[in-house]
Amino acid sequence: MRIAAVLEYDGSGFRGWQHQADGRSLQEAVERALSRVADSAVRVVAAGRTDSGVHALRQVIHFDSEAVRSDYAWLRGGNTHLPRGISLLWVSQVDTSFHARFSATARHYRYFILNRPVRPAILAGRVSWEYRPLDVARMREAAGVLVGTHDFTSFRAIQCQAKSPVRALTRLAVARMGEVVTISVSANGFLHHMVRNIAGVLMAIGAGEREPGWAGEVLAARDRTRGGMTAPPDGLYLVGVDYPVRFGIPVDASTHNALPLMPFPA
Repeated sequence: MRIAAVLEYDGSGFRGWQHQADGRSLQEAVERALSRVADSAVRVVAAGRTDSGVHALRQVIHFDSEAVRSDYAWLRGGNTHLPRGISLLWVSQVDTSFHARFSATARHYRYFILNRPVRPAILAGRVSWEYRPLDVARMREAAGVLVGTHDFTSFRAIQCQAKSPVRALTRLAVARMGEVVTISVSANGFLHHMVRNIAGVLMAIGAGEREPGWAGEVLAARDRTRGGMTAPPDGLYLVGVDYPVRFGIPVDASTHNALPLMPFPA
């Protein structure tokens, strides 16, 4: 049987999603928990391999198992064995053609920035922090040139292994509510560090270091060294993954706007 699941996690205590030789990985923790439910080894595939310190409100995975368990048993049993900071939200048997990574049609991320002179305490590790005032209007102007299908070489990590740097960015929105600035990004797929590098460029522009036109110059250069800093992972959340309706993967639009303890605009 092929089983699909949706989970949320706080990535601050892990070395990223993928198995690591020198530290805790989310994948390892999830596989260990599900293997205990199945009484046999389980290997999972995720929609996106989030980096160390990156969080998820709706990560999607799939795995194959010969164990006969109800959806509720997978959900309850999995959560019983998962460590604090990871929770299964939904589990169901799906068609064997479903693939958490390759069946996805779009992915949605949101980057949260606490924009105030004093560093965070309660939300430390869960939001990025910028002490300089950010001009959201300037950030929005810069964001406009990045929307569309482009070569995002300037916005991917040097070690990125993707065969093509071309991605279709369908949404890049910047909003503010009080002391919190959010950057919402949607695309058919993302390159390694792409969202964090976009956030770094927009934050530099918002802080007045660069003019809004710089974003277009960075894009056109197709050179990572022209792209400025990579924003910290703390504020980055995978908030949703889209699939064809026939697979029955639930979509909860509220998570696109959510961060624990705090409401934010779309």
